[in-house]
Amino acid sequence: MRRYSAFAIAREALRHHTGWERAWRSPEPKPRYDVIIVGAGGHGLATAYYLGKNHGIRNVAVIEKGWLGGGNTGRNTTIIRSNYLQDPSAAIYEKARSLYETLSQDLNYNVMFSPRGVMMLAQTEHEIRGYQRTAHANALQGVDTTFISPSRVKELCPIINIDGPRYPVLGALWQPRGGTARHDAVAWGYARACSDMGMDILQQTEVTGVRREGGRVVGVDTTRGPIDCGKLGIVVAGHSGVMAERAGFRLPIESVALQALVSEPIKPVMDVVVMANTVHGYMSQSDKGEMVIGGGADGYNNYTQRGSFHHVEETVRALVETFPMISRLKMLRWWGGIVDMTGDRSPILSKTPVEGIFVNCGWGTGGFKAIPGSGWAMAELMAKGHSPLTEGFSLDRFREGRFVDESVAAGVAH
Repeated sequence: MRRYSAFAIAREALRHHTGWERAWRSPEPKPRYDVIIVGAGGHGLATAYYLGKNHGIRNVAVIEKGWLGGGNTGRNTTIIRSNYLQDPSAAIYEKARSLYETLSQDLNYNVMFSPRGVMMLAQTEHEIRGYQRTAHANALQGVDTTFISPSRVKELCPIINIDGPRYPVLGALWQPRGGTARHDAVAWGYARACSDMGMDILQQTEVTGVRREGGRVVGVDTTRGPIDCGKLGIVVAGHSGVMAERAGFRLPIESVALQALVSEPIKPVMDVVVMANTVHGYMSQSDKGEMVIGGGADGYNNYTQRGSFHHVEETVRALVETFPMISRLKMLRWWGGIVDMTGDRSPILSKTPVEGIFVNCGWGTGGFKAIPGSGWAMAELMAKGHSPLTEGFSLDRFREGRFVDESVAAGVAH
């Protein structure tokens, strides 16, 4: 596949852009693959990519019932950070953050990674203590975070109101190397690289059943016919419980809709990401000028991908106090994504009761930021049977009581 470069752009401009190839192939399914990944979102495509790049496993199919990147990968607010409290969480998220820094060069595709910095506001005394604790934990984990003063918060984000009558800003947990990336570009870049390695990306192909023999997976049934495989990876976010049931086991997760919105585009006013947990909202500004605003998850299980007015109203009302200028903006669009929540708000990257089946799910509200690290770890787990990054996130932890409690860092702050 031809590499993208400034010279390629100039060459194609001279011939009216008639020589560009398709970014990835759309092949017919083969009868058998060494590995099948169900789910062509960021995590599934990253898993396939690192299987090929790191482990030389390239007879791989990535199967998607809809279109590539059409699930949560295209329905999030693009925040990237790694300032989690527990050691297993910090390790996998920091791996992801570090991979994001060179991802455009690795994939030869601009994912628009912007290390603009992420701050998590402390607006109560309880949050001050919690964030200072996290800063100390991050120092031990090698994650670059600091607790900063209200004046420094105002310096980094001039549009913020630090003297709110109900929730004044008392400080913030600041990660200068956090930031954002373009969610669609991450999926497209991984897909292009996977296709270039000879992997098949099968869109509009639903997995309707999982075939087993003697307690081991042997293949899947799809809307395009049966396909055999040696190993199967289930990476389908909010539909993980549905796929697990088809494979013959259950997962300790629940699916809910998480909602977000964007404003009309305006001139640049904010070059950091700000998260305000007490008022429950977070905001950044996109390259197009839109204010990207994230809110809460529905309080009941559902599979809708639509927003609901009461959540939008609650989120915007809370953020207006901290960012008064957004009261004058109009909402451009809002949406929902189906997130899969575990009891301890940490992911599952694990072998399953069916030999040869592996599952990657439970990322809840923090899936996008983990994509490269998740793919790296899942690929290692599938190729070798173990990975240091996944040891804390096995299914066994729920039976044994070894929870990775990130209910504050993952369940509220996105």
